[in-house]
Amino acid sequence: MRLLIVEDEKKLCDTVAKSLYSAGYEVDTCYDGNEASDYIMAENYDLIVLDLNLPGKDGMEILKELRETNEETKVLILSARSQIADKVEGLDAGANDYLEKPFHLQELEARIRSLTRRKFVQKDVCLHCGEIKFNTKKREAYAKDEFVSLTRKENGILEYLLLNQGRPVSQEELIEHVWDASVDSFSGSIRVHMSSLRKKLKAVLGYDPIINKIGEGYTIVEKKQ
Repeated sequence: MRLLIVEDEKKLCDTVAKSLYSAGYEVDTCYDGNEASDYIMAENYDLIVLDLNLPGKDGMEILKELRETNEETKVLILSARSQIADKVEGLDAGANDYLEKPFHLQELEARIRSLTRRKFVQKDVCLHCGEIKFNTKKREAYAKDEFVSLTRKENGILEYLLLNQGRPVSQEELIEHVWDASVDSFSGSIRVHMSSLRKKLKAVLGYDPIINKIGEGYTIVEKKQ
């Protein structure tokens, strides 16, 4: 999940970026409106956190330009402008949410989770890792081209691991992106579903494709060494 933080207050921007990176997002930052336009043209972002009062180019102008060609990328306006008219203008211009300054990081993260909750399910895309395939549209998993019957949560776990190949995914991250933060982080629910998913895949593959490193998280691999 790739995010862009556009905020001219460098300290605030870096604080937000660090918090979101710790939550498992890929994060780019910029402090200038013109620079933000360059970033948006060069990269495909899932969500943009956008300040309105920016040097170079105003945030509202950036939003309107984005919406001329891109309706998919979510935009959360982060602004000190608190008048109802400002909020209405931002939402009418295509923003998906509007958060006033000052704000709490926890609320910002919750709003981002809400906006991106199902965004990582891409259209007509099959995700692969070795002999594992997951159809994000049909919500179907296959191992060695054999259909594997998974529960809704198991599908969510597999999909998220496939989308984050090459790095460990923590239990806390799975709570935020698969469980929608609805379970206690100390609950055994994740471990139960993860164990079931691993057993089902191993039964077909002949090996466990998910590695769990204590203190790091779960990583899906093509074949366990």
